[in-house]
Amino acid sequence: MLHLRMITPHDRTGAVLALVERTVGTTHVAVVEGAARDPAGDIVLCDVAREAGDELLQGLRELGVDRDGAITVENVYLSLSARAEQAEQEAPGEAADAVVWEHLAEATHEESTLTITYLLFLSLATMIAACGVALDNSILIVGAMAVGPEFGPLAGICTGLVQRAPKLAARSGLALLVGFAVAVVATTLFSLVMDALGQFHAGMLDRPRPNTSFIWRPDPFSFVVALLAGAAGVLSLTSARSGALVGVAISVTTVPAAANAAVALSYGEFAQMRGSAEQLVLNLAGIVLSGCLTLLGWKLLWRTQHGRMTRPPGAPRGA
Repeated sequence: MLHLRMITPHDRTGAVLALVERTVGTTHVAVVEGAARDPAGDIVLCDVAREAGDELLQGLRELGVDRDGAITVENVYLSLSARAEQAEQEAPGEAADAVVWEHLAEATHEESTLTITYLLFLSLATMIAACGVALDNSILIVGAMAVGPEFGPLAGICTGLVQRAPKLAARSGLALLVGFAVAVVATTLFSLVMDALGQFHAGMLDRPRPNTSFIWRPDPFSFVVALLAGAAGVLSLTSARSGALVGVAISVTTVPAAANAAVALSYGEFAQMRGSAEQLVLNLAGIVLSGCLTLLGWKLLWRTQHGRMTRPPGAPRGA
């Protein structure tokens, strides 16, 4: 269930209540007239099944509640109510499969903003991966995978393209490009420092590396893995039940490639650097492609449920 707290202008409270009444899966409706001060208006509270949440939010925005009032949405993790159970049964589909597009856009907006923290996390992840490729250590690769934050911008690009939000897509693309550029430069300097300290040497790149050699040798299988990783990452972002680490895990296809390119650059191994760059671009393209296709699939699926989200006039709840 989702809990909605709205501040509605006095002249639109009736229309908001009518919309809530028409939307299937709604319950626990409450109105506090004249309670809001800034902005002035009434406070309307309700709970709605996650499956119907996006439909209700779209209707509220069409009424201008977000512009002239306010809409706050919270997840309800526990609701001991027979009416809530009835509302969930009334709404079509399953809550775990529902996509709240407004929440997705807000989440990707926050995760795709170019910040110092984002640059630091991506640079540190790439440095950890550099140690992993130099030592051919898969544990360090997994560590870099867990630290890398680049799925936020990737998801932002997918969401921006599917939702036709060019500003979000452009902001996410900028964060991705600048982030990897900064990370590669920082990791190249890190590799030179490690070489000066005697911890890295050129022979580490030339020796057989069975655990990490795939990073700079792109092939069709790499693209297939990127497609699967992108779909899994987007599903983790849209689902109400998937663990957050599913989205983070796709870093394994991106951060190590950037790290190998940086280490190869520091030693003038341009063949490996080109191969790593090709691997990185191939993986990013595959993730974006499969992410967009996954979101489009969800969008088309829930569009078929559009007519079932509205209760016929006069129909009782649970009908």
